[in-house]
Order: sequence, then C-alpha cells, then structure tokens
Amino acid sequence: MIEDSTGPAAGAGAVDQDADRDLRIAFDDATHPRGRTAEQNRRRDSRSLSRRRSASREAIATGPYSGIPIQYRTLSIQVAESRRVEADVSADLKSSKKGDEDYFSNLTFHQLPTDQLCQQLNVSKDEGLSENSAANRLQRDGRNALPKPKTNYIKKILLYLFGGFCSILWVGVIVFFICWKPLSDPPSPTNLALAILVIIVILLQAGFSAFQDWSTQRTMKSITDLLPSEALVMRDGQLKKIQASELVSGDVVHLQIGNKVPADLRLISHSGDIRFDRAILTGEADEIEGVIDGTDDNFLESRNIALMGTLVVNGSGVGVVILTGPRSVMGRIAKATAATEERATLIQKEIWRFVYIIVALTICLALLILFTWIGWLRRDHFAFMNVVAMLNNVMSCVVAFIPEGMPVAVALTLMLVAKKMKAVDILPKGLSTVETLGCVNVICSDKTGTLTQNRMHVHSASFIDGPIEVADFNKQATDEKPHANIQKLLDAASSCNDATFDPTTMSMPIDGRVVQGNATDAAVLRFAAGAKGNDFGTAIVPRVFQIAFNSKNKWMLTVHRKSTGEKEDTSNEYQIFVKGAPDVLLPTCTKYWSQKTNSVQVMDEAARAAFKSYQDTLSRNAERVIVLCEKTHIATTAMGTNAFSDEIAINATEDLTIVGILGIIDPARPETAHTVSECRRAGARFFMVTGDYGLTAAAIARNTGIFSSENDPDTIVTIKAAPETFAKDLAEARRKGERSSLLLEGHSLSSLMQPDWDIVCEYDEIVFARTTPEQKLRIVEELRKRDNVVAVTGDGVNDAPALRAADVGVAIVTGSDVAIEAADLVLLDKFDSIIEAIRWGRLVFQNLQKVIAYLLPAGSWSEIWPVLVNVFFGVPLPLSSFLMIIICVFTDLFLSLSLIMEKEEFDLLSLPPRNHKRDHLINTKIYIQAYLFTGTMETCTAHAMFFLYYWQAAGIPIRDLFFAFEKYSDGFHGYTQDELTHFNSVAQSVYFVTLVILQWGNILAVRNRRLSIVQADPFTSKRRNPWLVLGMLISLLIAIFVTEVPGIQSLFGTASVPIRFWFIPVPLALGILCMDEVRKLIVRLFPNGPVAKIAW
Repeated sequence: MIEDSTGPAAGAGAVDQDADRDLRIAFDDATHPRGRTAEQNRRRDSRSLSRRRSASREAIATGPYSGIPIQYRTLSIQVAESRRVEADVSADLKSSKKGDEDYFSNLTFHQLPTDQLCQQLNVSKDEGLSENSAANRLQRDGRNALPKPKTNYIKKILLYLFGGFCSILWVGVIVFFICWKPLSDPPSPTNLALAILVIIVILLQAGFSAFQDWSTQRTMKSITDLLPSEALVMRDGQLKKIQASELVSGDVVHLQIGNKVPADLRLISHSGDIRFDRAILTGEADEIEGVIDGTDDNFLESRNIALMGTLVVNGSGVGVVILTGPRSVMGRIAKATAATEERATLIQKEIWRFVYIIVALTICLALLILFTWIGWLRRDHFAFMNVVAMLNNVMSCVVAFIPEGMPVAVALTLMLVAKKMKAVDILPKGLSTVETLGCVNVICSDKTGTLTQNRMHVHSASFIDGPIEVADFNKQATDEKPHANIQKLLDAASSCNDATFDPTTMSMPIDGRVVQGNATDAAVLRFAAGAKGNDFGTAIVPRVFQIAFNSKNKWMLTVHRKSTGEKEDTSNEYQIFVKGAPDVLLPTCTKYWSQKTNSVQVMDEAARAAFKSYQDTLSRNAERVIVLCEKTHIATTAMGTNAFSDEIAINATEDLTIVGILGIIDPARPETAHTVSECRRAGARFFMVTGDYGLTAAAIARNTGIFSSENDPDTIVTIKAAPETFAKDLAEARRKGERSSLLLEGHSLSSLMQPDWDIVCEYDEIVFARTTPEQKLRIVEELRKRDNVVAVTGDGVNDAPALRAADVGVAIVTGSDVAIEAADLVLLDKFDSIIEAIRWGRLVFQNLQKVIAYLLPAGSWSEIWPVLVNVFFGVPLPLSSFLMIIICVFTDLFLSLSLIMEKEEFDLLSLPPRNHKRDHLINTKIYIQAYLFTGTMETCTAHAMFFLYYWQAAGIPIRDLFFAFEKYSDGFHGYTQDELTHFNSVAQSVYFVTLVILQWGNILAVRNRRLSIVQADPFTSKRRNPWLVLGMLISLLIAIFVTEVPGIQSLFGTASVPIRFWFIPVPLALGILCMDEVRKLIVRLFPNGPVAKIAW
C-alpha cells in the first residue's frame, strides 16, 4: 500500500518532484507524463481494465475535456435510461454557474499534504473519527445524500391531460360547450352534460396515467432499496460498515475494486494501481489513475481526489471524506441540472402507432361529415341538420371512433402484471421490460454467481510434479517442521489474498466462519486456514504493496518485506506473491517448487507439459484452476514512492517460480439445468459468457445442459476453415432442430471478421470463455446486429457494460450494486425466475391483444356506423354520444379487465419468441377480427334491433327510416315531435343494451384464440376465470343504471328499454360466439388455409 509520508511542510518537495517530472517529459518524447518510459507505459496499459460505460441510471457530466480551466467549464447531465446509448443533454446554468466556479476554485483539499489535511479536518488517519465526533458532524452538516431532482409537475400534468387521445377529446369538450352556448337557443343541457362527461373521461385517463407513473416509481424505489449503500470506515480505530448516508467530513473510508465512491474523498494511501471510472461525471471512457499528491490546481482535475459516484475499477485505497451530499461535486451538479425525458418504450410506440392511425381516421371521417354538410346537407336538408346538429355529429364521430377506455385498460394490464411478477420475486424496473421479455431469443449468461452458487472451495491441490490430496496436504502442513514447498504454498495462499475472516466468527469452525472478500479469495483462505489450523495468521508478514485482481489481468500481486530479524527492518529485499490464471502466468514462470525434491527446479518443456496436462484434467472436471507463484525482488527505489510502484509493476510477472496449483469448484445452482432446458424450449438460445478457462467453462456447460452433446464443440479453427455457405447451413440445421456447439475464447474474438460473426451467431450452443468486459459487450452488440433480441444475466461489476447494452439486462439480487443498477430486471430469489419472467412477458402481450380485440368492435366500429348512417342515409341517430362514452369507458372497460386475469391458453414456452419487427401489438389481423368479423356482426345486429323496435313500437318500417332526413319531424307517420323523440331515445337505448350484451359473446370468443370454449370454458376448466362473470354483471348493472334512472334519462336522453329487448340479444351474443367457434374450427382443420392466414 502506498502512503503519503510527507508532513505539513512537504509542499516544496512535491513541487520539486513535479518539476523533475516536467524535465523528463521535456527531454524524452517517448516518456509518460509520470516519468515512465514507453515500455513502462505499454506494460501499464496492458494491465488496465476495459473501458466501460457507467452502470448508473443517472450519469452526470461535468465536462467533455480534461484540462479545461474551471472558469470555462460547462456543467451538463447525462441520464442513462436506454439499454445501449446514454442520452446527453447540456443544461444552461447561467444563474448558478458562476457560484459553482467560485466554489470549486476555492477548494484546496487536493493541495494540502495529508497530515495537514487531517489536522484541518481534526481526524487521525489511523484511528478515524470518534463516534461522538461523527454524530456531531452529521447533525451539523446533514446526511450524505444527493438532493432529489425537482419534478416538473406542471409539465407532467399537462402530459397527462393532453397526451394520447386526450388532445382530440379536448376539442370535443370545446365543441360541446360551444353547442351549449352560444349556438343553442335555448341552451341545451345535454351538450353541457356531454362536455362535463368528456372532461371526466379525460381526468379518468389522466388519473390512471399518473397512477401508472407512481406505481413505476414505487417499483424503482424498491429496487433502489436493494442496492448496497454501505461504506467501510475507520471509527474509533476499528473498521466498520455504516450507511453511506451517514458519512461525514473527516471520515476515513476504505475503497476496494468494484466500490462506488460514497463521497468526495482525498486519497491518503492506495495499492499503487488504483483507478477510477469517472464516466458518470466527465463522460470520458478513459480511467483515471489515483495518486496521493495533487496533480492540478483545478480541484476537479486533480487525480488525488476520488469523486462521489465514480467507480473503483482497479486496486484499493484509503481516503478522507472532504465533501458530502449537496456540497460534493455530484451534489452541486445534480442540484443545478435537470434530467432528460425518458425515451418511449416499445409498448408506448405500439400504442402511439395505434393512436396515430385512429386519430387520422377520426379526422378524415370528421372532415368528411363536415364537407358533406357544407356541400349537400346544409343546402338540401338544412332542417334535418343545422350547425349545432352538424357539430354534434362531428363530435359523435370523434367520440365513436376513439376507444377511450383502451389506454386505461392497457395501463391497468401492465400494472397488474408487474404486481404479479413482483409477487413471484421478479422486479421489472419499467413496464416495457415485461413486454420485451416475450421477444427474447438469445440469453447470454455469466457463470460465476449466476449459473453457479459462487460458494467456491478448493477441491484439488498439486505441485507440477505430483498432485497431493487436500487431506494429506493439511496433515503435512501441521507438522512441526513442514517441508519447504508445503510452507511456501501456505504462505502464498494466505498472503496473496484479500479475503479476511469476520473477527466475530473466529471461534466457529472454518467452514462456518463469515468471510469478507470475493469467492475465490474466500476459498483459498479457507484452504490455508484449514491447513494451518490454530496457527493461521500468526506467520503472515504484513504486505507493503499490492496490485489487486481485475478481470483483464486475471492475476493479483502482493509485496511483503523480507524480515532480517532487526527491530526496524530497512532491507530493500521483498517477497512477492502472485496468484492468477495459469494461461496468463505460465509464460512468465521460469522455475517451480518440486514435490519430489522439495526444492526449486528449472521450468523445462517437460514441466510445462505436465502443468498443462494437469490443468486440462482439472478443467475437464469443472474445476477452476489457479496458480500460485512467488519471487524475491531487490528494490532499487524507496518504498512508498511512485517510482517504487512502477518498478514493482514492471517486474511483477517476470521470472516467477510456481509454488503450487489449486483446483476450485463452484457448484452449479440446483435450478440451472432446468432453467437452461426451459429457456431452450421457449426458443431462446442459451449462451455462457465467462472469464473462466475454456475447458472449465465447457465442462460446466455440459453439467448444466448448455452443451447438450459430449462431443467436442467447434472452435475458432472451425470458423476460420468454414466455407462461405456455412452460416446458411447452420441456420438450416437449426430450423430442423439439429444443434451445433461452439467454444470460443476471448483472445480469438479479435480475429473474427463480420462473415465470421455471421457464422458464430448461427450456433445453437456457445460458450465464450476467457472474456473481458469489452468482449462481453461486443458479443451482445454482434448478436443484436443480426436481429436477435438479447437478454444478459449477470451479477458482477464486469457484467455491467453487457447488461446495459442488452435488450433486457437481468441481475441477481445477490449481485453487485453496479450490476443491479445496470439491469432492467432484478431476480429476487432463484435464477429460474427468469423462466417465469419470459412466460409473463409473452402472456401480457397476448392478453393485451385480447383486450384490444375485445374493445374495438363495440367501442369503435359499432359506434361509428350509427353516425355514418345518420349523416349519409338520413336515419335517426341510432346511438347517442353519451351512450358511446358509457360503452367505451364503463361497460367495456370493466369487462375487459377480466381478460387481464386470463391464464395462458396453451404452453407459451412451447412457442417461438415473438418477432418484434413483424408481430405488432395491434396488427392487420386484429383489425380484421375486430372490425370486419366481430364488429360487423355486432353492428348489423344492433341496427337490426334498433329497426325492430321502431317497427314493433311505432309501426315504422325500415324503408321509411332510410332517407327520412328532415321528414322525421312533427307529423311523420302521424306522430308528434315529442313522440318521435321518445321513440328515438328508446331505440338508441335498445341499440346500447344490444351492444352491451353482444360484448358478452365477444369476450367469450376472444379469450381463446385457438381453443374451443368446450376445451377451455371460463367456469369449470383449469382456465376458470370468475372475474369474467363479475365483469358481465357490472356491465349489466351499468346498462340498467344508465337506461332506467330518471335523472339520467332526462339529462342525456336515454329511456327505459322494453323487457323483451333485454333478452333477445342473449341468443344473438351466443351466435357471435358460435360464429367464432366455426372460425376456430376452420383454422384448426385447415391450418394453411386462407382463413388461418388472416386469423389473429
């Protein structure tokens, strides 16, 4: 660990050191700004982690370019809501910009020596703050939390009130008010009531939209609550975890790889290789190397400052909190900026597509009626339709063609499904995620912690020239004087390790102790502790420097001073231990400890072959192989300097001696094999993307069913030797059900050209091994380029870029906070919950289609025809605007909600995934079913009932009603105007009641797309749906209320319906059901016939 050893008066030394660096830069163009040679720079670059996007939901940028003076810096904010691309927006901060410039330019925390900084903050860097002091500062400064962005409620309310169909409904409100006053003389209360009723409809839609947003925000909050928000701090000389919100200025915070910096910190010590991803603040992909001394007068540019919200991507360190909450850089920016608007989801796009079509047709029909009135009716039949009547008909057209209840039904469907998914431990962050799951046809899963339990243990131990049973190893390790090779392996295992036992569990058996650290280190720690027993920890020499493991290097290193026996050891001889992946470290090894001779031997070709053979043997047994190495290094620079860290980093992996080999097993989750099988049955190919060795990954793939054959999979050699038609051959074989397997390692991916990727993406079963984060990201992007809908599952920091880039990112709740933030869906329990998530995604899509297919026949088609018949054929209006609204918003809506509760008609996982580009939510087949099939039957039947009433009650035949126009007035067939008005009111109510009851037959038909009602009736079968009967009852009660209540009758012109007209529509509704049963039978008998091709 590098620590600053300067005192309060060390500033001059720092300046001299910087000056010396500047001189080195000036005289050597190939020298790095820190004084490294080009070769040194190349080596350090080879150890850096992959560039990655920030996994935060909100990415806030403070500047596009490093080195800009603070007074010219522009603050901006990024919000990463999409899965692939972060949306950038620059905010104009004229009012607050100057204040932020002054605020940051006056900060000097980065320029002070650490001792002086600690003195200023009144804290000991070794002991930390006391609990009392921390409590006082928390009370004084407030909690370490970002200010919540202000919500533009006015904009939200306006969007609720004028979005979707509401904008055109407001036009109807205005027209109805105008028809009330001043056009009507005397003012018609019916028009006033209609205007108020439409306003109620708009408010109802707005209320449901607001409730949907609130429900989504509540789900987001529940996911946010899952994210770890703890910090490891030193209080009263003891390390402890506290809530990050309780941090105060002066707290000494310990950082490790994968941590998010919890507050603005000044680094006071680090491992020598600590690096930060500042993309969340700067928008830059380059990682920033942390140092101890200030590197820039600009507080924001100095690399000894760890800014709140940034990610530790490499190494470890210790920092002192200098700014918290709203006083931090992120807090100041968050306070001064506003977030971008959310992008439209797939479902929103589908609904908007439908809205545009309906609105366009509505406007066309309204204009047709207007021009018809201007060019014909106003001249030839003015007494039939004056200006008020014309406007009422135009608005009736608008009200008729717009299914006002559909947005409410869709919103309720999505909310109820999200609630049901939460009940089975699945948390979708957005409602669009639910729908997208139904389209997924490729699942790329991380291995460790996702497919496996992440509970590793050492299963095998070996030296190059001979394996040794773990039990025998433990026995030899407990000898009074163990062999040198045994002791060296134990020293490496216990020293080159970042895991520690929880002190409170040290009295427990080793397997029962709580370990703080990653799973690999925990396994090695338990192995070493099991061998040493009670003496564990007594002989470990404290480390003086380390390079932490990262997913690109695939090794970690620790440096320990070799003891000379003196009280104050000033020797420059150090013991280095390295632990990591064999394929990375083996080329750098020149010697090995021998089991047979108990001495160090030269690493010849025979030894390398023996090592490789043993590694392959362990890998084929699904054991993850790691190698432990050591070397002695005599330093030429002083410990604690930047030069020392450079020297160690350059020489770390040269001339190593292999100490031993460990085989680690990470058991697969019990549900993994079943999950893979079910996903494959659902038509989704299941790929493994892991950092493990190829043979190990392939063995685990066979154990979990990802590889279904015992034959060796194809490799990069197969891809490169494949003919041009190989991709088509694979696709054809996949269509025939023939499976092909492929094993690709990360180093091979860079050699793949686009034709090669065409071949790779056609394989059924793939294991991508030894992959880095950027390679995982590329795999996802290449799959998506080829029209695959990709879901990525993972739990680690290195999975975040791929989770963000996928169509659906799925995180396990036990994963890292970065992975959970990057994901679109969080599984709270078992991994096999993803099966239910896919099932719900497909079910919600089908049920939404059923809801729409149910709403359109009566709520749109059967309402527009009465207006057209009235305008163009002079028939008295068969259905009033009021009754149209009642059907759309009340009777149909309540009954449609029962379709939300429908269970799957057949096994949805046996169907192929939906093609998101071809299979739309609302398509031509649904229009044919809703308008031309069911809608036409309902329209004709309702009109027949309308004319039947006139014939039976008034003796007026249908031929006299057609082209009646203004003749339908006082004296028509000997009736007064009041009597004719009454006949029309009753006939309209008959039309209304008929539609309500006909919809019963419609809903019984649409609830099954293929199955007969005999196979899946709603009353006794497995798909029993009691909500259906309740919905029918509610719609009936609403119809009775609307037609029988005197107040409603007088205000809206309804009338009591003769009793027989309540019963005649019942067999007619059954007729609609029977006609649909015939349609389904034809589809089942002739699946390739013309009826089947247009069936929805």
